[in-house]
Amino acid sequence: MQQVPRIASRLRGLATAELPPIYLAPSLHPSVTLSTIQSSSFSSTASVGANPRRDKSKNRGVSAINRTGPRTPFTVSRWPLPKPVSPKDMQPRETNPNHGLWAFFPPNREALPTPAYDNAHGRPWAIQELRERSWEDLHGLWHVCVRERNRIATSDFERDRIQAGYGGFESQERDKVVRSTMKNIKHVLRERWYAWEDASRLYQRGYRPENFYGLDDV
Repeated sequence: MQQVPRIASRLRGLATAELPPIYLAPSLHPSVTLSTIQSSSFSSTASVGANPRRDKSKNRGVSAINRTGPRTPFTVSRWPLPKPVSPKDMQPRETNPNHGLWAFFPPNREALPTPAYDNAHGRPWAIQELRERSWEDLHGLWHVCVRERNRIATSDFERDRIQAGYGGFESQERDKVVRSTMKNIKHVLRERWYAWEDASRLYQRGYRPENFYGLDDV
């Protein structure tokens, strides 16, 4: 272990051309000094020094965490800030028992219905039954289905949040019935749209209700 410094002392006396490369033994080259090594200070802020008047920062000494140091007054500082009301002094707010948002909840007005409530449903509306309904009835039934699907989604979200572990199958079956009814409503409305297009096209071609029997020539 003592041979290493002896070898280094012997190599220092050799010429520069006889020394090993700098990257292998930088300590043996006298030309390598600390001044050639690139270095930078840890802080990028200029040192203030002993004279504190050289510091021009207005926020020096202000701590946002500890809320210490000088503060800049605001224009609203002349008025006192409102004090929060204590929970003991708060009066209960009256809720409207007929509020429209209650339609998104079951009749018991709870976020999670029982499986018996979700299972108590009938079959979806058939296409033939929907063809006999008016425009107002179809649009009203569509919004009822949208509201029911929103109610089912709310209950599913609450069921997953509390990890109830029951009612998922009944909720899915009820949602299938609602989606089937909405699909049939769209089918009937599409039929009426195509019928209106055909009637409008025939009217533009000159056919009128009085000569309805002339449609055989089309």
